Amino acid sequence: MVTQRHSPLAVKIATTTKEREAIFRSHTIPLKELLNLMLVVREGDLREGNLMRQGKGWIHIPGMGHESLIAITYHLQREDYLFPYYRDRALMVGKGFTAQQLAWDYFACAKSSTGGRGMPVHCSAKHLNIFPPATPTGIQCLPAVGAAWGIKHSNKTDVVICTIGDASVRQGEFYEAVCLAVQEKLPVIFVVEDNAYGISTATKDQLPFRLGIFSEEIFVRVDGRNPAEVFKRSEQAITKARQGNGPTILWVELDRLVSHTNSDDHRIYRSKEEIEAMLQRDPLSLLAQQLIYAGELTTAEWQALQSKTAKTIDELYQQAERENSPDPNQILVHLYGSTVDHQPVPFHPVELKTTMVAAINQTLREALQLYPQMMMFGQDIEDPKGGVFGFTKGLSSQFPQRVVNSPLAEATIVGVAAGLAATGFKPVFELQFIDFITPAFNQLVQQIATLRWRSQGDWSCPMVLYAPYGAYLPGGSTWHSQSNEGWWTHIPGIRVAVPSTPMDAVGLFWSAFQDEDPSLILIPKHIMRVRMPVEGYQAIPWGKAAIRQAGSDVTVVTWGNCLELAEQAAERLSSEKISLEIIDLLTLVPCDWEAIEKSLSKTGRLVVINEDSRTCSFGQAIITEMTSTPERFNYFLSPPQLVARADVHIPYNPVLEYAVLPDLTRVLEAIYITLE
Repeated sequence: MVTQRHSPLAVKIATTTKEREAIFRSHTIPLKELLNLMLVVREGDLREGNLMRQGKGWIHIPGMGHESLIAITYHLQREDYLFPYYRDRALMVGKGFTAQQLAWDYFACAKSSTGGRGMPVHCSAKHLNIFPPATPTGIQCLPAVGAAWGIKHSNKTDVVICTIGDASVRQGEFYEAVCLAVQEKLPVIFVVEDNAYGISTATKDQLPFRLGIFSEEIFVRVDGRNPAEVFKRSEQAITKARQGNGPTILWVELDRLVSHTNSDDHRIYRSKEEIEAMLQRDPLSLLAQQLIYAGELTTAEWQALQSKTAKTIDELYQQAERENSPDPNQILVHLYGSTVDHQPVPFHPVELKTTMVAAINQTLREALQLYPQMMMFGQDIEDPKGGVFGFTKGLSSQFPQRVVNSPLAEATIVGVAAGLAATGFKPVFELQFIDFITPAFNQLVQQIATLRWRSQGDWSCPMVLYAPYGAYLPGGSTWHSQSNEGWWTHIPGIRVAVPSTPMDAVGLFWSAFQDEDPSLILIPKHIMRVRMPVEGYQAIPWGKAAIRQAGSDVTVVTWGNCLELAEQAAERLSSEKISLEIIDLLTLVPCDWEAIEKSLSKTGRLVVINEDSRTCSFGQAIITEMTSTPERFNYFLSPPQLVARADVHIPYNPVLEYAVLPDLTRVLEAIYITLE
């Protein structure tokens, strides 16, 4: 007797938890039911291909030949996580995403799981624990491992399925993910869908499994054209993971029966003979033939099932085609989370004077005590080192298993945060220098920054990522002195802050701990060890600048290390009766445009100082913002000035370093220009 699963044609999941557990306990695969599920997936695939040929739709991402992977989902429970890639419509249906929902996603209508923001087969379904795929290949691997780490840390028996195409396993993030999963014995199963091609490039001689890169102890070769074998091998891997025995790589050999997408034609790079041989291995046809041969299905029943399913799928896509398009006026909704009513800082300064380093250390300690879901991860952050700058000194001794050394792999640090947040944890992760973030650029920009927006708020990553930044610390050279605010402020979905005092650092960190979005806090190295007076701590709302000095003649806008230059200029010019109003932005995204405008309306003159290089810097963005509307432009009595680093890399010799950075002379020259 076959246990009835949910209908993939229904909008809601019909399978009960009891039924799913019964399937999980069973060692007999219900082949007739599996055939029906595979057929539903196939017919939707075919329908989308036909619609593209009719000029209806924008892209078709087929999964034909990959349908047997749906057998994996017979061993999954609702709480298990699926981190798929764009060819996994079968696994999505097996996990509970319906054919109707796939149709909505194809037409990118208002009802689609991403509200029209994502491509087809890029669904978001948090209620099913299906993490929304991002197109960059291999980008799902590190978040999947992060989720597995969260599961293990919670002492749960859930598992994570992470899929990836064969060509994509040459991505470095796949190796980083496998290494961390093996190191920590995490409950994750990597399913490598080997269809022998990366678009037109044959991968046979490129696969690490064929090259002997991986030990056969951690991967299992699977015939993906045989659903029964997929069922059996995945059951073994999932059971192993649930029992705490670590990860498995399932190397599943199958076929991509059609072209890569509708814009590709595989007949250009595949011979007629190869295509014909591949079609003979179609897992759907082979399974139907097997059931017919076994007497469990007649040819007439198979033909009737195909006809009925095709008709039903056609109706679903016709209905989806009639759905409303998304509202363009809502395109900015879910870019950031809702405004949070921040709780006050519950501790006080230890001394009357302190440094940013000491203040941040105290803040992290207090937060770890208050927030049990807070996790810290970074290079050398455990004791006895306590971080290369001492931000985490003493924390791992007090909070073992929650303050953890990472490998020397920035993509791992940032990517793991996305999966850890998906399981309910609050990642507060450290990078040794912001200069070294480029290996993590993919995860931060493509994955984390887009997550809330592309899932319509279904998923988010409220991480706090902090790093020392900037120059004015002789000998840092090119790779220890960068600021690059222009990069981070250019990326929608990430908030960026730069504290200038210990009180700022505490207030910004404390607010970030409570907020719903990814926050990047850049700590200026030149002043972070300077002892400064502290009066008390309070949460600082993001988007609220500080007026460091009131003035009437020139508005000077700056942040971080360059605040020192603004204050030096104010002191120098006071003898000339020139009054500067100094605005310290504190947060660049969101930016306090109102504070700048209000000051400009009083002074009529604007000087911006930023440590970043001149071209496309945030300083240029400020000047553009202030001059692009008639109301603001009319305030100006003279052209605004930008003092920035020259468009050149930062050299090692301190004489050369200071030659390219903003200095007092240039700041004074800029101020005098506005007064002419």
